[in-house]
Amino acid sequence: MELDDIAIIGAGPTGLFAAYYGGFRGLRVKLIDSMPELGGQITALYPEKFIYDVAGFPRVLGKELVRNLIDQALQYRPAVCLNEQVQELHLEGDRRIRLVTDRQEHHARAVLITAGIGSFAPRKLPAPELARFEGKGLAYFVRSLEEYRDLDLLVIGGGDSAVDWCLNLDGITRSTTLIHRRDRFRAYEDSVKKLYDSSVRVRTFHELEALLGADRVEGAVIYDNRSKAEETLPVSAVLACLGFHSNLGPLRSWGLALEDDAIRVTTRGETSLPGVYAAGDIAAYPGKVKLIATGFGEAATALNNAAAYINPALKVFPGHSSTLLDKAG
Repeated sequence: MELDDIAIIGAGPTGLFAAYYGGFRGLRVKLIDSMPELGGQITALYPEKFIYDVAGFPRVLGKELVRNLIDQALQYRPAVCLNEQVQELHLEGDRRIRLVTDRQEHHARAVLITAGIGSFAPRKLPAPELARFEGKGLAYFVRSLEEYRDLDLLVIGGGDSAVDWCLNLDGITRSTTLIHRRDRFRAYEDSVKKLYDSSVRVRTFHELEALLGADRVEGAVIYDNRSKAEETLPVSAVLACLGFHSNLGPLRSWGLALEDDAIRVTTRGETSLPGVYAAGDIAAYPGKVKLIATGFGEAATALNNAAAYINPALKVFPGHSSTLLDKAG
């Protein structure tokens, strides 16, 4: 059985950047992900969404960010194993870890877990009778902006996803109405300001009562949760941005020290198991801020410390890439 230097569990932005850094350090890298495509949650849920808080990009589409990360990561030719869920992790002697997936086994000197929020599924509208509209006008995330062109759209929610989709779809839909059960939003303040400056109709203190239509959505009944007054909107699409259920799944049985739904790590990215590191949304420490930008820094920190763990002759700090490339030229 071949022995990789490091196996990275999770091929979202953090895992892809870690794969680049592993190749940069001369390590034999393997990427393992349960999804059929690279890119993690961005690829699965919002490839068409603009991301505004990645350094160097005033704004960038999710799919463009992922494409650049893939180009960066694959230049060192890591092994890529998709549609594989890691189910077991076993420490087997000095600097050797065995991973058992639902398809095969992998062996590595170290492991970096970059599994995001674990497996995830959208929170759905609670009324079971609404399920018949799923795929028929009711959706919980956007795969293509063009699907909403010239439609009358109702967006439900008050977080970043709801506000960002309103802004991304403004000018594509014929009309967009956002309802939120409170008058305070969880989204970034700048995004909320842009929302109110846009053509989106914002209805706070409003909730969904019912969806209307035979074979697909043709209207929505909303109500004011203070006065209980109802109103019928002629809409042909509904986007419910209610957050996600996350599940660590088999990872809970690996013997790692956990904190809520995350893995507790040190400032080096070390978990409670020797040779096992974590970075990105799956990693927890005091003062943690869950951002893509944070994950990039954690990936570099964890990977470089893992490199020194794998080969004690290696320094944790590899030097600046620009300096090294200049010397190589």
